[in-house]
Amino acid sequence: MTRSRTAQTQHGAGELPDLNVWLALAVAEHRHHGAATAYWHETGATRIRSCRVTLLGLVRLLARPKLMGKGALGLHGALDVYQRLFALPEVGHCAEPADCQLRLASQLGTATRARLWKRAHLAALAAAGGLRMITFDKDFARFAGVARLQLSPR
Repeated sequence: MTRSRTAQTQHGAGELPDLNVWLALAVAEHRHHGAATAYWHETGATRIRSCRVTLLGLVRLLARPKLMGKGALGLHGALDVYQRLFALPEVGHCAEPADCQLRLASQLGTATRARLWKRAHLAALAAAGGLRMITFDKDFARFAGVARLQLSPR
């Protein structure tokens, strides 16, 4: 998975893809693979940020037979995908900025259901780091102060 070096955006410190984008990028059979790869090649930032929450989530999903069926990679195969993505020159790790915890507390006020808590954390991380969230998930619209690119399936 390589990307054209000419694709750029002027948004802040980079972009933070959600788990659903990483999964769609990693799995050619995923229903959103076309849209995710189009983003990667055409409109993506020159600097993608990853975080442990999304990449460990990716490992969990890729190794899960219930989700992946016969395409499940097992732990070692899923970790290999994680390492290959993390090693790409345009992918950097996003450390938590100092005010991320304060922003998370604020975001949790709009994430009253437990299923939204990881999203609240990613929204806080993006806002604190000046990153734009890249996602297929419309739930990110509920979080104030978060720049986002809502990808649409093709």
